[in-house]
Amino acid sequence: MRKVIYGVLLSINTLPVLAHSASPYFSFKDGDGFKRFSVSAGWLHAAPQGSANPINNTTAAKNGRYKVGDVKVDSVNSSIAQTEEGDAAKKKLMDVVKLGETFGLIKDGTLTGNMSGSVDINSLENWTSPDTGLEADSVDTLGLMFNYYFTDNWSVEVKAGIPPDVDIQGKGQISAPLSGIARPKGELPPGLINNIANGLIDGIGDIPLDTQIPITNLTQGSTAATARAWLPAAEIHYQFGKSGVNKFRPYVGAGVIYGYFDKVKLNSGIEADLISAGHRIQNILDNQAGAALDNKISSADPRVKVEADDAFAPIVTLGATYDFNENWYAVGSVSYAKMNTDIKLTVTDNNTGQSLIRSSTKLDIDPIITYMGIGYRF
Repeated sequence: MRKVIYGVLLSINTLPVLAHSASPYFSFKDGDGFKRFSVSAGWLHAAPQGSANPINNTTAAKNGRYKVGDVKVDSVNSSIAQTEEGDAAKKKLMDVVKLGETFGLIKDGTLTGNMSGSVDINSLENWTSPDTGLEADSVDTLGLMFNYYFTDNWSVEVKAGIPPDVDIQGKGQISAPLSGIARPKGELPPGLINNIANGLIDGIGDIPLDTQIPITNLTQGSTAATARAWLPAAEIHYQFGKSGVNKFRPYVGAGVIYGYFDKVKLNSGIEADLISAGHRIQNILDNQAGAALDNKISSADPRVKVEADDAFAPIVTLGATYDFNENWYAVGSVSYAKMNTDIKLTVTDNNTGQSLIRSSTKLDIDPIITYMGIGYRF
């Protein structure tokens, strides 16, 4: 994308020559009464106006049937749907659990893989987390403005600044919706007590599941993420008044701003939560859905990557200059850009390269940019 920027700047540099050859409107004669070039430096403040957008999530746990494996009884109970059907299934489960504990078949509150059976999951393939999102904070930096004047009134401006580090605030709690049907299955080895236990386990029947599994709270810590923002812009300006006559000269401008974001870094607490979520998904894929409920370490080595897309946006400006003398002047402006970018979070198994979780959201920046500086014309 930087090649695009270089192309824009090259076009700006060649524009006066092309305009001169095509039209007499742009004058290049000596003694026109105005300076061709100006440069200014000063305080630049960007105040984003956008609001948070929901986080969209997809995982490698496609809708389907998975083995449960070992699982804590409490984990199963907390996942059962709070409905009449769910209450009835929970009662049957707990009656069997009490008998199993009495006869020493269930220890430490854990259903083993030869009791837990399988689970049909229909909710983790993709979902949207409501009332979540990201918002950019205001930033201050040193701004630089370069102008080339075609005439005393018309000019092209390139504006930029020292790339600031932007704090990105999080909003809301991301949770994974777990819904489906658990199907306990008695598979204890043959024996009188085990045969009876197998029959009781099979008699529990289907258990409806419906719960929200907390993944991460985006509001934890001082920021959800940080990023370095490069925001160069190119505009065409029309300045009212006349050089050497009007000291105060307002102007209007319109153009395009380019957003490039690098050094995107996620809050360490959020990153740790996403790694834990990656283990949950891998456990399901390994047919250890119970380990996912119990939030156990999986066979994966989850790594988190966060990135922001490049963005182009229109920008409009209202400003004014005040001449101290022929060369030195003060300048102030207010600009608005309708800018947004996509933020993407990916949790990948470093062992296999498989993407376990993908989350994305649109970050509406929409900044109001104010600038005050001192310039020199030559």
